[in-house]
Amino acid sequence: MGRANDVVMARPGRGLGLRPQLSDEVAARIRELIMTGRVRPGEFLRLERLALDFGISVTPVREALQSLRSEGFVLLEPRRGFVVAPLGRQDVQDLFWAQAAIAAELAARAAARIAEPALRGLAGHQRALEDALAAGRPGAAEEHNHGFHREVNLAAGSPKLAWTLGSLARYVPRGRYGRLPDWPALAVRDHRLIMASLRAADAGEAGERMRAHIVRAGELMVAGMERQGWWREA
Repeated sequence: MGRANDVVMARPGRGLGLRPQLSDEVAARIRELIMTGRVRPGEFLRLERLALDFGISVTPVREALQSLRSEGFVLLEPRRGFVVAPLGRQDVQDLFWAQAAIAAELAARAAARIAEPALRGLAGHQRALEDALAAGRPGAAEEHNHGFHREVNLAAGSPKLAWTLGSLARYVPRGRYGRLPDWPALAVRDHRLIMASLRAADAGEAGERMRAHIVRAGELMVAGMERQGWWREA
């Protein structure tokens, strides 16, 4: 894909307000633009245009792009500016492989120490997730999916490991899973199995079920990106 054309972005419905972590919010918005395919590898990200679109000054945009550069989302080309970095099929598969490995360890640790209140919290998120799917509200379903996994990760009692997992999960913005046609059935089936393993305090089974769940989610994500034409053969 050529790099000559600047990114032309739709103006959001409202600007971003002034907040202490504004550059983090801007980075999240740009990360979402990249991972949803609204800006593609090889496209330049112009500071002034992004600032105008977000309704903010250039400074937090520059800070956000520097942060995304350290994460590998963008590159800085001398005298030309920031450009969206390549993101190959293997890159996405590797991200989910790493997530699966860490999430499996967290689930195994959670199984050894999870308490009844956390199990009730998991069940509540799962009921709400299934209700949201039945009502055709994928956004709400994703929020409860996030809550389900957060409950497992907190129960593990390993905050540094959970933080590492969260850093990897940023590559998949909220709202992405809900657009995958096979994700609802996956979430319902796998979450029920994971809950059963946690309730039985079976660390090995909980870890393996979580690993398989994340791997399958990654396969759905790659298939969805392929349908979007991310890796069209030249």
